[in-house]
Amino acid sequence: QVQLVESGGGLVQPGGSLGLSCAGSGFIFSIYTMAWYRQAPGKQRELVAAMTSAGSTNYVDSVKGRFTITRDNVKKMVYLQMNSLKPEDTAVYYCSANQRSTPYWGQGTQVTVSS
Repeated sequence: QVQLVESGGGLVQPGGSLGLSCAGSGFIFSIYTMAWYRQAPGKQRELVAAMTSAGSTNYVDSVKGRFTITRDNVKKMVYLQMNSLKPEDTAVYYCSANQRSTPYWGQGTQVTVSS
C-alpha cells in the first residue's frame, strides 16, 4: 500500500522557521519526483517545491530563497525547510510523489503563520 505521511506542521510566528517531513512507503521512492504542494483557504492548490529523481529542484517564485526541498532516498524521506515564514504561507501542505502517472498524495499537514 502506497503511503505518504507528512509531519512537522504547526503554528509559527512570522519570520520564523518550520521544517516539514514526509515519509514514503509502498513504491520505489528513488525514481519518483517528490514535491510539496499547498492549499490555502479559498485558493487553488499550488506547487511549492519539487525535486526530481536526479536531484533537480524547482520552486514557486513566492518561496524562492526561503524554502528548501531535500530528499533522502535511503530513508525514503522528503523534507521542506521553510524559513522567513509569512502569513501568506499559511496553508495545508501536501507531500506528493509522481512518476509519469497519477501522483500519490499525503494527508496534508497544517502550517499556520501568525502572531
